[in-house]
Amino acid sequence: MALLLDNQFPPLPDNKEVDTKIFLESVSHLPPFFDCLGSKVFAPVKSDISGNIIKIKAVYDSDPEKYATLQQILEAEKITYGAEWPKAGATLALMWLKRGLRLIQVLLQSLADGEKDENNPNLIRVNITKAYETALKKYHGWLVQKIFQAALYAAPYKSDFLKALSKGQETSEEDCLAKVRQFLVNFTATVDAIYEMYTTMNAELDYKV
Repeated sequence: MALLLDNQFPPLPDNKEVDTKIFLESVSHLPPFFDCLGSKVFAPVKSDISGNIIKIKAVYDSDPEKYATLQQILEAEKITYGAEWPKAGATLALMWLKRGLRLIQVLLQSLADGEKDENNPNLIRVNITKAYETALKKYHGWLVQKIFQAALYAAPYKSDFLKALSKGQETSEEDCLAKVRQFLVNFTATVDAIYEMYTTMNAELDYKV
């Protein structure tokens, strides 16, 4: 598999602080994941993820030493933005980025766990629905939720999705899912650590878009 699973996320250090440079390099390979879902309906999610990565990178590039970890970004912006924080700067961009990453993580984990519609085992609607409801649904208003419902019906077959994930290379479902499981180990730990950081710093917001 060559698309996104060759770009492994590194293990986290014991303090669970996420290195900003390494994180940005790793997540920069993920936007094409949404091309694998086949439908243009997923283009806004891809665009959001790409845009949020660019915003975080711009902050990091302004002072790599000061913003060496994601936690340092949040701590610095809390002081800089005052009452506007956390709905500002890279803190807000990372808040939405982590939700997009959670969507990817839950979808891949659901596939790796073998969750499926017994009547339509080659469809991935069950997996995408779980991912969307876990990661994004509560932050979306009625209209955006409707768009996602439309996306479900445009979702590819599982075999086509795994083939796209493998960049069209011939690979067995078993081999593909083995790589997915391998990829998920550090990826899940990283996403969990970012969520934990937002909870600890009281930086999570529940507004809808």
